[in-house]
Amino acid sequence: MGFDEEWGRLRADAVERAAASTSQGEAVGGPATVDPPAVAPVPDDPVPVDPVPVDPVAEAREAVLERVADFRSRVVLVPLDARGGLWTAEFGGLDWICAFSDEEALGRFAEARGEGDREWTYRRVVGARLLDEVVPAVDFPCGVAWNAAGPDGMTFPPLRGIVPDAAALDGEVAA
Repeated sequence: MGFDEEWGRLRADAVERAAASTSQGEAVGGPATVDPPAVAPVPDDPVPVDPVPVDPVAEAREAVLERVADFRSRVVLVPLDARGGLWTAEFGGLDWICAFSDEEALGRFAEARGEGDREWTYRRVVGARLLDEVVPAVDFPCGVAWNAAGPDGMTFPPLRGIVPDAAALDGEVAA
């Protein structure tokens, strides 16, 4: 099974686990509770309000920038391969450095690969250093795959705004 298929299967499994735990009335922090809806009084003469136009592209861009900023500020675990280099996998025609938020996330990934019984050596790296220094230093285009076996997994492709322009696949395109 290739990394493409494995990534898809891992994400589907994580979503199923998350859905199963919330469907049983459990939420992070304890049982789920629902507050009754608040009822606001209706004025006699409602004042028409012009809706603020929502730009879905701008909202999506902002959400991506927030996720990148969050990743950049984190210390992540990066497993090492047999030669002591950073562990990478091919996905979608591109190599990805695999990074994890904690040992539990790395453990889920190892279990999903059927390698939960072996020892996984890793390094702790600040996300910003991974994107700004490590990605540009490798001699092939690569991105970062974060928490590949978890419901919060995401990828950071080698594109402008995520990695330095010199390492970005779209780095030669004018801004």
